[in-house]
Amino acid sequence: MTSKSSGFTLIELLVVVAILGIIAAIGIMSYNGYVGSAKKRSAENVMQQISLGQTEFYSDNGFYYRDDTGTSCNPTSTTSTAIETNLLGGTDSITSEMGYELCVANDATNYKVFAKENGGNCEITMTALGAFVRTNC
Repeated sequence: MTSKSSGFTLIELLVVVAILGIIAAIGIMSYNGYVGSAKKRSAENVMQQISLGQTEFYSDNGFYYRDDTGTSCNPTSTTSTAIETNLLGGTDSITSEMGYELCVANDATNYKVFAKENGGNCEITMTALGAFVRTNC
C-alpha cells in the first residue's frame, strides 16, 4: 500500500526560507545604497543653492560670505545654521535627515562649499565654478 503525503518536506521548506533570506539581503543592500546616494545628491543640491546664495551675497556686499577664517573649514551644525540664515534666506535646508553638515570658506576671489557626512568619511567640495570633488564617497 502506498501512502500519499500532502505536505512539504523539511528540506523543501528550508530551501525556500534560504532563498527568501538571500533575496531579502540583496534588497536591503540595494536600499541602503539608494538611501546613501539620495542623501549625497541632496547635499549637492543644497550646495548648489548655497552657490546661488553666494552670488547674491556678493552682489549685495562686494565680498563672499565666509563662516570660517581661511580657505578651508570644518562643518558643524552651527555653521550650517549660519549658512541658512545668511545665504538661504532662513530656510531650513540643511536638516539632520540629509546626513551632511556644510560650511563655506573663501579667499580673496573665490569660495568653496564643503560638506562632510555625519558619522562617515564622505567629504564633498564644490568650487565657485560648480565642480564637485568627492573624497571617500
